[in-house]
Amino acid sequence: MNILVTGGAGFIGSHLCERLIRDGHKVTVLDTLSTSTKTNLLEVIESPNFNFIEGSILNEVLVDQLIDRADYVFHLAAAVGVFNIVKRPIESLITNIRGTENVLEAASKSRVPVFLTSSSEVYGKNTANSLGEADDRILGSPTTLRWSYSEAKAIDESLAYAYFEERQLEVRIVRFFNTVGPRQLGAYGMVVPRFVNAAIRNEPLVIYGDGIQTRCFAHVYDVIDAVIATAFSNKTIGKVVNIGNNFEISILALAEKIIAETMSKSEIVHMTYEDAYGNGFEDMARRVPNIELINQLVGWRPKRDLSTIISDIASEIKKGF
Repeated sequence: MNILVTGGAGFIGSHLCERLIRDGHKVTVLDTLSTSTKTNLLEVIESPNFNFIEGSILNEVLVDQLIDRADYVFHLAAAVGVFNIVKRPIESLITNIRGTENVLEAASKSRVPVFLTSSSEVYGKNTANSLGEADDRILGSPTTLRWSYSEAKAIDESLAYAYFEERQLEVRIVRFFNTVGPRQLGAYGMVVPRFVNAAIRNEPLVIYGDGIQTRCFAHVYDVIDAVIATAFSNKTIGKVVNIGNNFEISILALAEKIIAETMSKSEIVHMTYEDAYGNGFEDMARRVPNIELINQLVGWRPKRDLSTIISDIASEIKKGF
């Protein structure tokens, strides 16, 4: 197939491109390189089946042209990272909403299937024991900019589903929970690479808040397996599917585990949310995915544990020393 991957130079996108090329597809990437880098694509950049275009999903003409030549679209392009969202909310909202609208409209005109990547952020402050795809969203005030990313992703999902219902566009929607692994940057608030990088350098691991908040982390290799399985199954058309690992760990325990497994001399220090993000920031106490639906539809479950994740990220970081 001729496949377009928006945001394909990013962390997850670059791993997806490698897999698609390996599976025999021709891949075109559209990326602004604003929060990504072409070095992520070193494994595929020389392939005759790969094409890179530096550009934005806000460019309607370009998006129309690229989608018209594609057989399938993976839409990953988005403003990412809590720091980005809080510091540049207007840019983030426009990219995440208008950009997705451009992709869906072009795909609808050309009758090209769309795989939309959403986020566990849509659940907001819902701390249910196992968040299912139909569970309620619980959000703070719209003037708390922390939630603007959640709002944008929810609108993206609503748009995609509306195109599916009203225009019979073949869409699939996935919600990524915390995805981690090689190539992920800690610069935008991603906690695992930030902790591993600090531990390797024997620098302090900075925890925002008290550290009792919990998260679940999935290896990017497992996530790509899930993406491929979901993207090319007829059972997933018109559905919203969680992708993540349901093993839960507190941020404090995560820091301690990383220090132990990297044999680091680092100390753990705490920073208030206000000092890290500014006044009025809100975080989630926990976020645990229910992954039964994806298992029922395509038989996927994560295979790699947290120790493997830490080891793989540490090995990647050490290459740069």
